[in-house]
Amino acid sequence: MTDKGIKKIALAYSGGLDTSIIIPWLKENYPGTEVIAVCTDVGQEEDWSSMEGKALSSGASKLFILDLREEFITDYLFPLIRAGAVYEGKYLLGTSAARPLQARRIAEVAVKEGCDAVAHGCTGKGNDQVRFELTFKAVAPHLKVIAPWRVWDINSREAAIEYAEKHHVPLGSISKKNIYSRDGNLWHLSHEGGDLENPWNRPKEEMFQRTVSPAKAPDKETEVIIDFEKGFPTAVNGKKLSPVEMLEELNALGSANGIGRTDIVETRVVGMKSRGVYETPAGTILLAAVQELEMLTLDFDTLSLKRTLSQKYSELVYAGKWFTPVKDSLEAFMEKVSEHTTGQVRLVLYKGNIIPGGRKSPYSLYLEDLASFGESSYNQADATGFINLFGLSTGVTAMVHQRITKDSGQVPELRGTAASFHDK
Repeated sequence: MTDKGIKKIALAYSGGLDTSIIIPWLKENYPGTEVIAVCTDVGQEEDWSSMEGKALSSGASKLFILDLREEFITDYLFPLIRAGAVYEGKYLLGTSAARPLQARRIAEVAVKEGCDAVAHGCTGKGNDQVRFELTFKAVAPHLKVIAPWRVWDINSREAAIEYAEKHHVPLGSISKKNIYSRDGNLWHLSHEGGDLENPWNRPKEEMFQRTVSPAKAPDKETEVIIDFEKGFPTAVNGKKLSPVEMLEELNALGSANGIGRTDIVETRVVGMKSRGVYETPAGTILLAAVQELEMLTLDFDTLSLKRTLSQKYSELVYAGKWFTPVKDSLEAFMEKVSEHTTGQVRLVLYKGNIIPGGRKSPYSLYLEDLASFGESSYNQADATGFINLFGLSTGVTAMVHQRITKDSGQVPELRGTAASFHDK
């Protein structure tokens, strides 16, 4: 396994079990190699004060901690909201959006420190290995990639803990009793493994950490007004907030009202089905808000195309293809299509539900005079000519088919009548 060309490795380091044992494993399998640990802070709840000591105790020569929270929100999460990207109709891409940013910054450290390789702690079954490595290929293709989980003989959490104990890796609160695999950041908290591996099992209430049960949420409505400019949120209840402050505010509101729980059996990039439960309070609120605003400001064809491309956008992000020409092209479309997505949306939060309460925009395509059931400048007689032209092809098709039926000696039937269905 030893590669004599590798003398220095930058490791994507989280301080968790998997990446902690990778440090001594790398030093064992690449003798004389220096390991530099790189932590990327995207809002996960960690004891950052103890991180350096833990990394050095595990065998790293140094540790970098990069605060990427604001960049994560403004350059990755807000574009996701603007695009309306939801994978398979349910997953708001919390982990998927974080990985390309983290991998890019890790690669930058690796290049600056003169590393020959980068390493990560992703398993050979999951999506994150793809997201990390596609980013490495896009931004620093000369770096070699080491993925220990694909080559070592550690095949379980128990085995990993035993390896850590043998090599005197500090475990902290890590234990064999922690059955769930979790990933958290400013956007969401994911839960996998344990009893969730049976898709028939309902998630246990004690598993949730960021949202109260809708059943225990307040018996009163919470109203929130969100301002948008060109598809990006700018204020909450009239307050201009920094990106981090905004997510913290909306996460608190959503959490208290049981907003943002999602249970999905998703299709991983590698092809297998996987069951995950996600808590995404702020993201769920923002997505609902921007969709309400778009329905006010976008015409039918534009909105229809955007919704179609939103799905493709979500699939690209899920698969780790953030830094690709097709993703760049879709981003340009989303920026252009959202140039008039400016205005305010009022939402009502109540026991896990998000209820639209109002929306307004200087670019609103809703004209009350035209839409009103009362006296209006709209000439209803114009509908006759419109329907004749709009239905021309339908009428012509029906007449031709009826004529052929009649010429064949059959009795024409009214299409879709109850009698014709009974006869069939």
